[in-house]
Amino acid sequence: MRNSTRSRSLRPVVAGAALLGMGGTTLAHAARPAAPAASQHIMVKPEDVHWGPPVAALPPGARMAVIEGDPTVAGKLFTFRFRFPAGYRLPPHFHPADEHVTVLSGELFMGTGEKFDASKAEALPPGSFVVMPANQRHFAFARQPTEIQVHAVGPWGITYVNPKDDPRNTATGDAGMQEEP
Repeated sequence: MRNSTRSRSLRPVVAGAALLGMGGTTLAHAARPAAPAASQHIMVKPEDVHWGPPVAALPPGARMAVIEGDPTVAGKLFTFRFRFPAGYRLPPHFHPADEHVTVLSGELFMGTGEKFDASKAEALPPGSFVVMPANQRHFAFARQPTEIQVHAVGPWGITYVNPKDDPRNTATGDAGMQEEP
């Protein structure tokens, strides 16, 4: 008898993913396969996760993998992961919907507010869980390689408090790699 549980291979996040919409806050991936129906059982093993560059709205240096769902679809649950290198930094920003973050490895430092202040960030070791409400201004950084998983309801987006911090607004897009906070 064949097992009805289906293991799903993931496709890499497409390089050149673009942000669309007012202020560039909606995530879009070209040529992504449709996500399985909500009624399907999904099992994802580490070897099934295919990493690619992050969307243009994130500072370079991170890696990203969409685990399930489609972050561009309004009202639908999605899950993706980020890998941040040592020294990675996300300037103060906010999202249009609640964002649930689980630290899988490394250590994420996160703080709230409209100004980046490493002294006000809390260290979040593996197993930590954060719910960031929609429109809550926050920032994050990693002193060591760190992997997080994000769950939310789409569409996903990111808006920087200071437009100068937005990699889409800079010639080099190097806001993410800074001296260690």
